[in-house]
Amino acid sequence: MKTILIANPKGGSGKTTLATNIAGYLAAAGQTVRLLDMDRQQSASGWLALRSEALPPITLFSDKVVTHAAHEGWLVIDSPAGLHGKNLERALKLVDRVVVPIAPSLFDMSASKDFLDVLQTEKAIRKGRIFVGVVGMRMAPRTLAAAALEQFLQELDMPILAYLREAQLYVNAAFEGKSLFDLPPYLAERELEQWQYLLSWLDAKA
Repeated sequence: MKTILIANPKGGSGKTTLATNIAGYLAAAGQTVRLLDMDRQQSASGWLALRSEALPPITLFSDKVVTHAAHEGWLVIDSPAGLHGKNLERALKLVDRVVVPIAPSLFDMSASKDFLDVLQTEKAIRKGRIFVGVVGMRMAPRTLAAAALEQFLQELDMPILAYLREAQLYVNAAFEGKSLFDLPPYLAERELEQWQYLLSWLDAKA
């Protein structure tokens, strides 16, 4: 089973939006997908409960039911805010790749910089056994915050997987348990273009 950890110690950074849409992409591509919701608010679990059985299936992960099939496909982990220390170390032992969403605020960028510095000290990451990439979230065009975030990300020694603009489409889709990848392509064309490098990065690391 290939495992993706969506992580940032700062709450409100966009982890659940990223986790549910990555899970939605993988399911739409015909993969077996499980979603592990570690966040206290259980937003990803709530999203999954709204998801129609007519959509590509995504299963809520439970370590209480372990079968041979449970070791196949993908596991997407929506991590809790404040993930650090021993809990982070334990999580990293389970994953193949880490995606770090960063929102355009001074506090998010500061917390994210500290978190990325910690990640870079992890042996498995330095040895190339775990791949890490960052995603700029809620990039409202032509704003000071977006420009500051773009400059911040470009100064990092990590791949920038995507700049995802702020769009009501994510909110509307979530109310129906959907991801961008469950919508008619013409409705999400602009947003889907922003995902292309991130998706290529996931596929290349598969």
